[in-house]
Amino acid sequence: MSGQTIMIKDVPKEDRPRERLLKHGAGHLSNQELLAILLGSGTKEESVITLSNRVLMHFEGLKLLTDATIEELMAIKGIGVAKGVLLLATIELGKRMNQYKPDDKYIIRSPDDGADYIMEEMRSLKQEHFVVLFLNTKNQVIHRQTIFIGSLNASIVHPREVFREAVKRSAASIIVAHNHPSGDPSPSQEDIHVTRRLVESGKMIGIELLDHLIIGDRKFISLKEKGYL
Repeated sequence: MSGQTIMIKDVPKEDRPRERLLKHGAGHLSNQELLAILLGSGTKEESVITLSNRVLMHFEGLKLLTDATIEELMAIKGIGVAKGVLLLATIELGKRMNQYKPDDKYIIRSPDDGADYIMEEMRSLKQEHFVVLFLNTKNQVIHRQTIFIGSLNASIVHPREVFREAVKRSAASIIVAHNHPSGDPSPSQEDIHVTRRLVESGKMIGIELLDHLIIGDRKFISLKEKGYL
């Protein structure tokens, strides 16, 4: 076999990805093997394992694959419309499953809890989204709402919009959050100004602002922990 391309039919049956999944479970498979199962087949020139490896190398592992477009996928030799569509559908399903929250109300006891609740949904957004989490007296999330999309500005993100919904929902407290598309969650002066304005408004109404979370790429900053609340 030296010098020849090893095709999937040349691999012992028990070592093929599909058989390994059935025997050991999906958690024991590599990213390459899982991708090979999705792709199903390679080309006449290369095995599905080799094709899977090329896809992963092209997107630097799974890092960039989550934001891949159909055009980017089809630019890879061996990926046609059918395989590209299947991959995109699988990626989107994975994102939605990650965002799924059980019916039991989510309890926020710390900045990490708040960040965990919204991180996957917000970290890859291309624009800034200003989101409010409305909590009851047990710190359970009773509602979440995107109040504003665009660059954070105190004249636009008005306390009136935030606390109107809080009163409507009979919220005991709120947590606000917004993302930085750059991936760097360091707060700007505008972020701090908006936070302090919301704190003062909350005191007058009797609905406490517990925190303002700035979401980056898999990291966040709590303005409460930074001493701005």
